[in-house]
Amino acid sequence: MKIAVIGNGNIGMGLSTALARAGHDAVAHGRDADLAAAVAAAEVVILATPYGAAAALAGAADYTGKLVVDVSNPVNADFSGLEVGHDTSAAEEIARRMPGAVVVKAFNTLFAQHYAGDLTIDGRPMQTFVASDDADARGRVMGLARDLGLAPVDAGPLKNARYLEPIGFMNIQFGYVLGRGTAIAPVWAGL
Repeated sequence: MKIAVIGNGNIGMGLSTALARAGHDAVAHGRDADLAAAVAAAEVVILATPYGAAAALAGAADYTGKLVVDVSNPVNADFSGLEVGHDTSAAEEIARRMPGAVVVKAFNTLFAQHYAGDLTIDGRPMQTFVASDDADARGRVMGLARDLGLAPVDAGPLKNARYLEPIGFMNIQFGYVLGRGTAIAPVWAGL
């Protein structure tokens, strides 16, 4: 599958490398890239940028008919909370700015470092939650997750990103703020 990963930081490079290792044509693009051309040529677009940057990307290309995966967590500048939440989510706000796209929330609860390895903790596949209003798009992204060796969890409609983004923030708090490292990502039993 041809995948344009928008963002060439730790998450973008990690995801594009892992997807390429799994057999996909995945390329990470930075802010100097021709994003309009990258999006036009891709089957799937992954927004691997901070929320503020992801929201601003809406005008950089025509996303009509594209499957767009949002991996952001809308963490504020001082890491004390989320910029959006409760009655909306970063993914929903991005979907509003890209009305022709099919937006999926996924991969936001994984630390970048995991993409360099086998995406397991203690021998168990890590989970990623996948939310979208489009069941086919959810299925396609769950397939990408399986290709990476992850255990995807169908998280229902896109509005459930309101709950997934705080999980990503919780991981950041435990992993970095409290100093527990990146091996703390939760595995939800029975899913």
